[in-house]
Amino acid sequence: MKKNLTTAILYTIATTVLFGVLYPLLVTGLAQAFFKDKANGQLIPKGGSVIGSRLLAQPFTGPQYFHPRPSAAGSNGYAADNSSGSNLGPTNQKLVDRVNTDVAALQAENPGRPVPVDLATSSGSGLDPHITPAAAEFQALRVARARGIDEKAVAALIAEHTEARQFGVL
Repeated sequence: MKKNLTTAILYTIATTVLFGVLYPLLVTGLAQAFFKDKANGQLIPKGGSVIGSRLLAQPFTGPQYFHPRPSAAGSNGYAADNSSGSNLGPTNQKLVDRVNTDVAALQAENPGRPVPVDLATSSGSGLDPHITPAAAEFQALRVARARGIDEKAVAALIAEHTEARQFGVL
């Protein structure tokens, strides 16, 4: 019994040091050496300070920006330290009211055009930075007007920056 207990304790200590200290240090060191930008969260610097991350949606509200999906992360939305969906079901009146309000505001922006679903529904994490090409095209007229450029130029930029489906599916 004593031999088994000693073996178990030594094995626990050894695996804790190996997998809890050495392995994470090795992986972190390799990531910093070979993939520094990705390992540090793909941060976006501007004027000597970090203004965001390419991996997290930001609450852009100005007419000159493409607006992201709605966010339920944190009390004010887009809080990276409190990432989650709303956990509201499709029959929850609070969710229905929020979606209807968002859709009405978006339809006022582009009367007669169907609102892409991702502009009215949040992602599972509440922080997804991507929008569909349909959502970008829906916002192109507003962005073009706010920036004083031709809508065709914005459409060309959307086409240029649209990522193909991953593995032809995703």
